[in-house]
Amino acid sequence: MANGKSRDEIAAAYDSPPWWYDVRGFFILTFAYNSTLGQQLRFFGPHFGHRHIEIACGSGTLLQFLLRWRKRRKMPDSEIVGIDYAEAMLAGAIHRFRDRPEIDLQLADAANLPFPDASFDTANIANSVHCFPDVDGAFRDVLRVLRPGGTLAANVLLYPRGRWPLKGIAERINRWGMRKGILYTPYHQDDIRARLLAAGFGIESETTSGNCYNVLARKPAA
Repeated sequence: MANGKSRDEIAAAYDSPPWWYDVRGFFILTFAYNSTLGQQLRFFGPHFGHRHIEIACGSGTLLQFLLRWRKRRKMPDSEIVGIDYAEAMLAGAIHRFRDRPEIDLQLADAANLPFPDASFDTANIANSVHCFPDVDGAFRDVLRVLRPGGTLAANVLLYPRGRWPLKGIAERINRWGMRKGILYTPYHQDDIRARLLAAGFGIESETTSGNCYNVLARKPAA
């Protein structure tokens, strides 16, 4: 696994203005994930239960887009908790949602969530598995805080595939992200699938597009 940076080192790498995080995130999404905002809205948008946790919510930009997408489609409201380990990013989310009391934002580690067992109906991990130093610990703890039958939607950065020049561009972005500390490692699809199964999830659905693995996993019913 690539650079071996600690949680604090990765959090420090994200210590930048939220606007720069958003610009950088759009660049990575487009050229490393080879994904689009529309694809993300269609994947994550339907996946909000009554009580929902957004893991590694960053500055809250994608969450805001998702909530607007849901509102336009008259989908039900959710009680939302968002967590992130980078204080600068979380500060941006707190400012963004300052007038939304139903959204609770907390500083927390995805692999050590400060919530009781079976607290949430759904969880999203959007564009962030690649920066988790302990992805197995994160999957196990998300499983713990989900209620029986609860679901996790996640998209995962894969090692670049396809042909030149897109593959070469993605490889260069990944190397830059590792040097910067904002990327721990990309993954192979089979690796992530095995990690989810080992954590105790069942796989509900999975698709791959570009360098992005979209997976919906479910905690077994009691």
